[in-house]
Amino acid sequence: MLKPDGAGLTVVGDDAQAIYSFRAATVRNILDFPNAFSPPAAVITLDRNYRSTQPVLAAANGVIELASERFTKKLWTERQSAERPLLVSVRDEGDQARYIADRVLENREAGTILKQQAVLFRTSSHSGHLEVELTRRNIPFVKFGALKFLDSAHVKDMLAMLRFAQNPRDRVAGFRLLQLMPGVGPSSAQRVLDQMAEQPEPVAALSNIPAPPRSGDHWRSFVEALQQLSSGKIGWPGEIEHARRWYEPHLERIHEDASVRQADLLQLEQIAAGYASRERFLTELTLDPPDATSDQAGVPLLDEDCLILSTIHSAKGQEWKSVFILNVVDGCMPSDLGTGTTAEIEEERRLLYVAMTRAKDNLSLVMPQRFFTRGQNPQGDRHVYASRTRFIPASLLRHFESITWPQSDALARERLAARKVRIDVGARMRGMWR
Repeated sequence: MLKPDGAGLTVVGDDAQAIYSFRAATVRNILDFPNAFSPPAAVITLDRNYRSTQPVLAAANGVIELASERFTKKLWTERQSAERPLLVSVRDEGDQARYIADRVLENREAGTILKQQAVLFRTSSHSGHLEVELTRRNIPFVKFGALKFLDSAHVKDMLAMLRFAQNPRDRVAGFRLLQLMPGVGPSSAQRVLDQMAEQPEPVAALSNIPAPPRSGDHWRSFVEALQQLSSGKIGWPGEIEHARRWYEPHLERIHEDASVRQADLLQLEQIAAGYASRERFLTELTLDPPDATSDQAGVPLLDEDCLILSTIHSAKGQEWKSVFILNVVDGCMPSDLGTGTTAEIEEERRLLYVAMTRAKDNLSLVMPQRFFTRGQNPQGDRHVYASRTRFIPASLLRHFESITWPQSDALARERLAARKVRIDVGARMRGMWR
């Protein structure tokens, strides 16, 4: 609207870092821009990088060059280094956590403070083993990507309604929902859920279950809303609006600041509109919650040193001297929930590219070989095997140094000794001028 004919209009962006489709953004905004006007816009490539070493850029360039569609550019820098990024094979997530903790401490001994190091991951839950290991070793850390927005009671209530409609055997969601109604306590809620569980069609069975005492019209409204949501007739994203309208009377009854919380629910609706379905919306909230860039867990004081843990989405725009990337295997990167379409796979590729280009000097991509199935004893033998991410095919291995841990300990000690020598020499040189 400012420049209808396009003359004098400049747009700056990087198609290789378009990673926010879950917020309704699309890479087409960048890729299609040159042809939005006649004559087409001129494309000026900014390819000099001032952050990373050339080996890091070579590996990142290799990953993004395999994208199905992109603007052609090859990042370069004057920052040379003999150290290639590491591809580290470890046995499982436990060894992955121990490897990173060891390297983080060795880096600190070599002069890289904790806050100059970061561990990045595709999904917030991927850092669980590492967080336990860091706590065990008393290594302070701060985690970016935890979302306080989703922790609020009213947003949890709304999501519980959607989850219960998606899976009426989700007792956690159902237990929360039923107790929103006046006169329904834990015992009444448990009784209703037990009766539903006995039926082959739990939602349909609600019509024949007697209303809990003192629930009044709220029970009938709940049953009607749940049945409509479960039927799928409303369609997405209209379903979340329907759920909100059902919830509004409870919001006003339970919370004094209902108007403020109402704004949160409207924001949730806007976010939901960027998803193709209710199932996709509920799934993606566990992968990388919206507004994650503004939230953190365990906020440190400004003068405290702590390791950075972050989702890749929250890390965009940041940089650290040393970067570790967790679970660089198929099923995690790309996420097994992000491979439904070519566009989704390409965004997962861009996520890895963004993660790799956060590193200034040292980059390690860690690949657990097996994952224990949820709920199994780690000492048992029930597990699934993982393979290196499809985004690093054999043709790109020349850009990396492949090692296996814990056999890589000797190599790590050699690197640590070399770094200490460089640091000691630098200190002596500085001392000569005092």
